Amino acid sequence: MKALLCMDFENDIVHPDGKVSGKGYAAYNADNNTVATLRTVQDKFREAGLPVVHVRVGFSPSYAEQPKGSPLMGQAHKFGAFDLSGWGTEFLDEVAPQGDELVITKHRVGSFFSTPLELTLKTMGVTDVYLAGVATDMVVESTAREAHDRDFTVHVIADCCIAANNEDQQRSITNMEKLATILDSGDLSLA
Repeated sequence: MKALLCMDFENDIVHPDGKVSGKGYAAYNADNNTVATLRTVQDKFREAGLPVVHVRVGFSPSYAEQPKGSPLMGQAHKFGAFDLSGWGTEFLDEVAPQGDELVITKHRVGSFFSTPLELTLKTMGVTDVYLAGVATDMVVESTAREAHDRDFTVHVIADCCIAANNEDQQRSITNMEKLATILDSGDLSLA
């Protein structure tokens, strides 16, 4: 079975008013219409009766789970980013979960680390994961590697991924070619 993983499409990262969207993610989305493309892909999976799974990064208001020594996440508590009790960790309205779609909350870069994602996907009979996310060189690449090593067949939908800039996007896509099938949304076949 195929499943779509929509990773970190949350307000703090992609919305123009988000705490870290100024690193280039909101601009990349605006330039490439990525969120609208993802919504079309989500609808294709839903119409085919296939799972759409949503992953977000966040921390409790105490930031107890935050890796304070991380160059990437270590300062989040200082400016209130990724607080699970607030607007920043809500999914963008355009690509938010519908109905009883699964939501996984993670506290690190990759979607599998210390989450129930692997167990849940395998219980559902998922063999092929289709990845969409922000940032391409962070959650998407990390999750592609983890999924590959857990024996999932990995597909990266390149035009449903957002990076801080075109260089980061292309470098990461090139890296993932060794582990995954890279495709664009127009090439997606769910038959």
